[in-house]
Order: sequence, then structure tokens, then C-alpha cells
Amino acid sequence: MNSTAERRLLKDLKKLEQESQSMQSQGITATPEEDSLYRWRAVIFGPDETEWEGGVFRLVLEFTEDYPNKPPKVKFLTKMFHPNIYNDGSICLDILQNMWSPVYDISSILTSVQSLLCDPNTKSPANNEAAELFSKNYKEYVQRVKEIVENSLTAEDD
Repeated sequence: MNSTAERRLLKDLKKLEQESQSMQSQGITATPEEDSLYRWRAVIFGPDETEWEGGVFRLVLEFTEDYPNKPPKVKFLTKMFHPNIYNDGSICLDILQNMWSPVYDISSILTSVQSLLCDPNTKSPANNEAAELFSKNYKEYVQRVKEIVENSLTAEDD
């Protein structure tokens, strides 16, 4: 018998497969790794008409047996420069921490992460330098983001 977490992950996978056309048009894909339903690889494209446009950002999602009651660990594999992303790629996002709810699924998590790119919370920064540039020198912030976007196209992940 599959665990609750496995059943939910399979349900999320089925939903992603059914929505694959719409998710891909939003620039989001995700699949479990071949050897584990609990570890997924995802790709988020930078949203059009933003400083992130053209970027291809790789992530890993790690689930536990407590999913969906506890959020997965979500981490960028691609090097990022963003107020809410730590240098190690970990993401500071309320729905992945204190505002988690079992109603969130893999699709909604990745959509939220993609939205965060363009709408950072500078009041709760994970990267103080990025938050300060975003607030005080937006032009330089955008320049740094454009470098990240450029590098994302040639970056190798783990």
C-alpha cells in the first residue's frame, strides 16, 4: 500500500501531466527523478516582459513522508540573485514555511516561486545585498539579474 505522501505525489504528478500544456505555456515543468518519487526536478522560465525573461532556472523539490501536511524543501540549482533566495538556492517564501497548507500542490508551489521572481518581499530578505539593491539601486539590481539570466542558459546543475 502506498503511503499518504506517495498517493498525493502521484496525484500531483497526474495533475501536472493533465495540465502540461498550460504549465509549459507558463514556463513551468516538473517531474520526479527516476529512482525516487520524493525528489523532483523542475524548471521555471523567467516570466516574459520582466528582468527575468529568457532565464531557465532549475530547481529541486524534496518531499518527506509528511507531505502534504508539511511543505517540501525547494531549492534553486541555478545560481540566483534575488532578495528572497539564499546563496545556497534555498527559497524564503511564506507558503514553504509558516503559511503552508496541504491545499498547495507542486503546480501551485512552482507558480508561487515563479511569481516571487518578479515580486520579491524585501521586508524579509534572504539575500540582503539583493534586497538593498532592489530597494535603493534598481538599475544595478536589474543588471545583476540580467547576468543571472544569461548564465542560466549555460549553467550545469548537480
